[in-house]
Amino acid sequence: MHPLISTEALAVALADERPPVVLDVRWRLGGPPARQDYEVGHVPGAVHTDLDAALAAPPGPEGRHPLPEVAVLERALRAAGVREGVPVVAYDDGDGSVAARAWWLLRWAGHDQVAVLDGGYAAWSAEGRPVTAEEPEPEEGDVVVRPGRMPVVDADGAAELAREGVLLDARAGARYRGEVEPVDPKAGHIPGAVSAPSAEHAGADGRWLPARTLAARFQALGVTGDRPVGAYCGSGVTASSVVLALEAAGLTTRDTPALLYPGSWSNWSAQDRPVATGDQPG
Repeated sequence: MHPLISTEALAVALADERPPVVLDVRWRLGGPPARQDYEVGHVPGAVHTDLDAALAAPPGPEGRHPLPEVAVLERALRAAGVREGVPVVAYDDGDGSVAARAWWLLRWAGHDQVAVLDGGYAAWSAEGRPVTAEEPEPEEGDVVVRPGRMPVVDADGAAELAREGVLLDARAGARYRGEVEPVDPKAGHIPGAVSAPSAEHAGADGRWLPARTLAARFQALGVTGDRPVGAYCGSGVTASSVVLALEAAGLTTRDTPALLYPGSWSNWSAQDRPVATGDQPG
């Protein structure tokens, strides 16, 4: 299953006798809960899945959005109706970065048939496709979470990757350069990491860039296929979209995906570790 699915393909799939499970993972860092947006309108049949409660463990030494406990994730996915062998589609209302966290976690859990809706809820609703405020009552799923199917690194592994491979920083350029840091204790980036903002995966219309364009962007950043590549961000969420983008670009594969540093900058900056600033990897 390709990591991205178009609005047209999702509409066709939803009309099938065996439609995919759809997860609404809209989320925002500040302001009112995104659950309110879901209650106003969502893709028919979509189940709201909360990032903080279901797709991450509570903040702590491991970062602001550590990987969830296996039992918590399995319970949330089953409550959403996720079943073995049934495809899952996740969407958000931004550039797909939060939905990519759901994509990555399902892959990590061993559920391979999962995709992110290209363009998200904005594209779906802008095309006049059906939306509803009615909340579904899905049949209990039977998915079994088998963790570890996607590779991760800790802080030491991230430091090594920055030296020996390509470590991509998915945060905005200003945070990478250390000009601002609105959330974490230190400003800057992991020494050796390369700036690769996740917001640049999508075009002005909110849809992901073509594979060839994504590939050219990453190749310009040093991703050549002959060195390991991985990603981090602020808390480990939007870095998932870098992992997805690399696969969509054809620079990694399902069998050899990019590495993810789940703790990301929130974990690194809380420790006594070196920090680089400015435009260069450092």
